Amino acid sequence: MRKAVWLAGAALCAFAGPALAQTAPSRTATPQSAAQTPVPTGPIASAPEVDAAQQGVLIFEPAFFADSRPDTALDMIARLPGFGLDTGDSGTRGLAGTAGNVLIDGARPSTKSDSLDQILRRISAAGVARIELIRGGAPGIDMQGRSVIANVILVRTVVTERVIEANAYFYPDGYIGPVVAARWSRREGDNQIEGSINAFTDRTDGTGDGFRRRYDPAGNLIQDADLVLWDRIRTVRATGAVQRRVAGGLLKVNGLLGWFGNENAQDLLIRSGAGSDSFNDEENDEVTGELGVNWTRDLGLRMGLELTGLQRYGTEDYTGVSTGAGGSSTFTADATMGESIVRATLRYRPDDQYAVETGGEIAFNFLDSANAYEENGVVIPLPSAAVRVEELRGEVFGQATWRPNPEFTLEAGVRVEVSEISQSGDSNESKSFIFPKPRIQMTWTPWTGHQFRFRAEREVGQLDFGDFVASADIDIGQVEGGNPDLEPQKSTVLEAIYERRFWGEGVLDFTLSHAEIEDVVDVIPLTGGFDGVGNIGDGTSNFFQTRLTLPTDRLGVPNGRLQVRGSWSQTSVVDPVTGDERRFQGNQAFGCGIAFNQDLKGGRWSYGFDHGCNVDKGAAYRVREIRYFYSEPGVSAFGQWKPRGDLTVRVDLGNASNRRNGYNREIHSGPRDTAPLAFKEVRRTQMSPWLFVQIRKTF
Repeated sequence: MRKAVWLAGAALCAFAGPALAQTAPSRTATPQSAAQTPVPTGPIASAPEVDAAQQGVLIFEPAFFADSRPDTALDMIARLPGFGLDTGDSGTRGLAGTAGNVLIDGARPSTKSDSLDQILRRISAAGVARIELIRGGAPGIDMQGRSVIANVILVRTVVTERVIEANAYFYPDGYIGPVVAARWSRREGDNQIEGSINAFTDRTDGTGDGFRRRYDPAGNLIQDADLVLWDRIRTVRATGAVQRRVAGGLLKVNGLLGWFGNENAQDLLIRSGAGSDSFNDEENDEVTGELGVNWTRDLGLRMGLELTGLQRYGTEDYTGVSTGAGGSSTFTADATMGESIVRATLRYRPDDQYAVETGGEIAFNFLDSANAYEENGVVIPLPSAAVRVEELRGEVFGQATWRPNPEFTLEAGVRVEVSEISQSGDSNESKSFIFPKPRIQMTWTPWTGHQFRFRAEREVGQLDFGDFVASADIDIGQVEGGNPDLEPQKSTVLEAIYERRFWGEGVLDFTLSHAEIEDVVDVIPLTGGFDGVGNIGDGTSNFFQTRLTLPTDRLGVPNGRLQVRGSWSQTSVVDPVTGDERRFQGNQAFGCGIAFNQDLKGGRWSYGFDHGCNVDKGAAYRVREIRYFYSEPGVSAFGQWKPRGDLTVRVDLGNASNRRNGYNREIHSGPRDTAPLAFKEVRRTQMSPWLFVQIRKTF
């Protein structure tokens, strides 16, 4: 720990000193001149030309990553100084705002079911020509409100690859969770084709032993019980993609088909005090399919068109059964959901200082759900138990980027969203919404190595279709009703970021943001004594984060990298039950962590660790209870060996600290504002450490 403090102090000294020119060879990214910047490899619509010298974009050539011998584009992304992968939000309806912070040849993948990290994992490092780190914006690049975007540029030469992975999770009790994957791909210029399949079975944090203890309001133990938890997840997923030149443009078609299954059980065994043993069993099956189409074409030297279509369809079946001395209860849910999206984008660059983008999107979504709840064979009516929710959403957007000089970039845009959500079944309602969402983002680089980024944006959340229908948390006997009377949550966000780059790979940044939030979505009391999701009024959110990436070469530890992170969050909203101010649901007030990795012998050997130091995980507020989440700090470590360029062996040690998770509950006999405290409950579960052994062979 003392060494970590000393290293952090050295970084702060570097921060206080003069900026270092980023001109070191191989392992240091350098902004290229316009003459050095390669000609774009595709249409303007899909791969905008980035003048690195003019835009201040950092270029990372393959030589930068040589010391770590990356296998995939995902490994390369993980090595970018000061960059953290964000895979986006696939649960958001439509395409706008759902993509992550990585582009591939200047374009976002035309998929939502296939995660960004899995897409990057399927791109070999040998197939990457370079990675551009776009900080603050650049003409022709839609930052979507993000301060930093990574653009992975693929090679134009012929690359054919076959990869097989045979991996497994190992647990102290002898359980083994195998993971197998295979991939084939071929790229030749614009022509690409790939296919992959993977399957695995494993445990999660839902397997382990623990306890549940209940106390009366005076703190006396009234029940002591053992918890025995077991679960198993299984999945099979296949993906495929083809890209060809069609009708003067570039057409890419991708598809996905997957199945996911989960089984879990909880046995509660009373050791002392009042109460009886109980047993909970749950099963869940999901099937997902997706087809995406993306076509781009140049309409001139400085204009390009992009068309995207996406179709998703899925089914889900859930059954939860709880039995005990008092009888049994059963909750079942059957759902079918789908999404259809069509999007068009037109991009125009009149010169190297300006870029304009405009377009529109239409999306149709539906959820057809039928849920039921029984106690001892008697059906208990639930609010909105059987419903069909549909949404027709349209959006038009426009934005302009202006960069008058290498030190300043201004991006301004607006999206206008129009939607209609209708519900039929147990209740019949329909609502229409119109929301303008303006955004302005500014980047200022007054000196080499120093950059300021500012953003002001109007954000509008989406209503979760799952909040319209009833749900259950069977392991604690809690059932929630559906609520069709919901409004989207709106926020006005102000954000400022300062970034300092030093020592080639060193990065220190600070982020400060403030948000005024309207119609906060939270839990409210519903008719029939059920809890449900609703709007509880307005709130505020303040957030501060600092991150340090410190190369340790100058400190006597070659090819090492230390990362330190810390965040502080303060939120405030009026509790709908008590009328008192409190934090948002699940808001974590403090978070931190430290990680280190080092490459040895030119990447032949690598090792590292990650330690999370936060315990507070926020709280959940219900009408009759408060649940404070708890998780002890986690520690993980890895070691990696690459005996040849086509073979990688890696061992990860997870949950090395054998941490405990759980929560503390304060349960009232009725609503928290009027009813007295009935009892307190402390729940802790512990999952054993595990080893993940990976063997990757390229043919």
